[in-house]
Amino acid sequence: MAFDADDEILQDFLVEAGEILEKLSEQLVDLERHPDDSDLLNAIFRGFHTVKGGAGFLQLDALVNCCHSAENVFDILRNHKRKVDSDLMDVVLETLDHVNAMFEQVRNHEELTPAPDALIAALDAFAQPEGDAGQQPADLRQDSPDDCGDITDDEFEQLLDALHDGGDAAQGQPAGSGESAKASAGGAGDDDITDDEFEALLDQLHGKGQFAGAPAAGEPAADASPDEQASSGKGDDLITDDEFEKLLDELHGKGGGPTATDSGKVPGSGPSSGAAPKAPAAKAAAPARETAPAAETTVRVDTKRLDDIMNMVGELVLVRNRLQRLGAASEDEHMHKAVSNLDVVTTDLQAAVMQTRMQPIKKVFGRFPRVVRDLARSLKKEVNLVMHGEETDLDKNLVEALSDPLVHLVRNSVDHGIEAPDVREKAGKPRQGTVTLSAEQEGDHILLSIDDDGAGMDPEVLRRKAVEKGIYEQDVADRLTESECFNLIFSAGFSTKEQISDVSGRGVGMDVVKTKIGQLNGQINIVSELGKGSRIIIKVPLTLAIMPTLMIMLGDQSFALPLVNVVEIFHLDLTKTNIVDGRECIVVRDKVFPLFHIKRWLVKNAAREDEPDNAHVVIVAMGTKQVGFVVDQLVGQEEVVIKPLGRALQGTPGMAGATITGDGRIALIIDVPSLLQHYS
Repeated sequence: MAFDADDEILQDFLVEAGEILEKLSEQLVDLERHPDDSDLLNAIFRGFHTVKGGAGFLQLDALVNCCHSAENVFDILRNHKRKVDSDLMDVVLETLDHVNAMFEQVRNHEELTPAPDALIAALDAFAQPEGDAGQQPADLRQDSPDDCGDITDDEFEQLLDALHDGGDAAQGQPAGSGESAKASAGGAGDDDITDDEFEALLDQLHGKGQFAGAPAAGEPAADASPDEQASSGKGDDLITDDEFEKLLDELHGKGGGPTATDSGKVPGSGPSSGAAPKAPAAKAAAPARETAPAAETTVRVDTKRLDDIMNMVGELVLVRNRLQRLGAASEDEHMHKAVSNLDVVTTDLQAAVMQTRMQPIKKVFGRFPRVVRDLARSLKKEVNLVMHGEETDLDKNLVEALSDPLVHLVRNSVDHGIEAPDVREKAGKPRQGTVTLSAEQEGDHILLSIDDDGAGMDPEVLRRKAVEKGIYEQDVADRLTESECFNLIFSAGFSTKEQISDVSGRGVGMDVVKTKIGQLNGQINIVSELGKGSRIIIKVPLTLAIMPTLMIMLGDQSFALPLVNVVEIFHLDLTKTNIVDGRECIVVRDKVFPLFHIKRWLVKNAAREDEPDNAHVVIVAMGTKQVGFVVDQLVGQEEVVIKPLGRALQGTPGMAGATITGDGRIALIIDVPSLLQHYS
């Protein structure tokens, strides 16, 4: 492997090929639904071809061979010599998996693991025409309007043969004649074509001297026209787009160049009759080449640098909070104005830096068509995936963190939700089920939903399973609301599957999903209707770096409650509480909330006899469950920067991190789900 090549070139390859491979996964699944889409076939062909070209430049032979075999398959498909079917797609998708694996090895500077020989052989078999219908003459294939890909290796070998086969092409014989086929099959073309040879080839097509550059003495060539002198007399030996397109037309036929548009017309090419470009056009092209190239509008920045900048902005937010607190205590008007201006600038800077860290959630959504396709095929189900809001932006760290939970939820919808085609038909539904994945921004949060039109969930079955597994006693299970029953699926070890398979049935996973969403300061909720389908709704903050919180006091210590968990706040007479199932509760608007004195959990030496008769109660929510926290004092809302706990405090139950408050104190950030799970 040529990892000793210029690192900048390698990085360019990783960026470009990475984007192409992400797109290929979606395109291949889309192709199975639209097998006759010529644009899609050409796009996939170009994708494999581009990755192969970059890999060849870096001498990544295993990756080149795999992409070349895949490229050959799509060359056959786009020339209508074979039809797309599920068996072919299975092989191509497996090939893409190996290409992705090798790409990761390139990224990690590891030795490449070639694709299995059996897989390459299967690809090569699919690269052969299917039946006699595909055996069309080469000239017809070249003239086909669908063939808008790049020049092939064989065609480039023909160009070389025109130069090396003893001058046949110089006498006017077509470049594809003679021994070119034999040279292509025999591996000719190991030697690079020289500049002089390429100029000679252009001379054969366009006439002597047109691309020869300025003569040594500075005088125009004797056989050049005035217009040709104008275009070449300054020593500019660059070939124009028009001239290169004409060269490709000699090989492919009209409309076959690599930049052909959907309609088959090549931008910037000559007239459709195939005539050479007129001299004035060549003359007009010269000034365009002399103009300075446009300035770069983008800069590639390492993500660590973005994280560092975000940390510094976080520190600035803390300083702003401190100055706001000091400014409020001052009567100096100029001080108030300066702090107010600082607040505006800091807020704008914070938003701008956050925007640089944003990525479209399409980065996550892009993998789901393949996940659904493979799982539906293994389960013998028919499932259509619909996606909305793919361009919704959120913090790059969240994009990465949401990937695994969403994959699990989508797989769960296909496996548990969507019924088998025959079962759906008997229920009066279409044989094909639908899973809908949606994303939208709501204020400073992102709403994600996974919908399916499957069987839905039966609350009675869930209650029975909860009792069987010892999660609840029968009388408690009977009092569960439907919403609480649906949320039972997030309990560890809970599963309604009678049969354990390699997909599901062990009750492992959904509890991990809920824990992961909780770690992101998010919420997850389920709505379901028996026979109609289910919807899972996830709400997560736009960013993990800066969090709006409600600052509270327990004794003389400060704590921060994530605002996303806070539902409402009220003052309460603690002498008017009730006891239900041995737990202290309060009734608010005919709703019963369990009540927790978190000061007893979090503050050392907190004595019950010191507790007042009146206190503030903060109602917090985790999914559909709501409880009341008794607090001593409400300080107010404040944006905080989350700092990780020190090594000695890491893993402290109920704590998500720490921050510095506006008055300079250190406050612990409460992790509500973890707090309740550990103490209640």
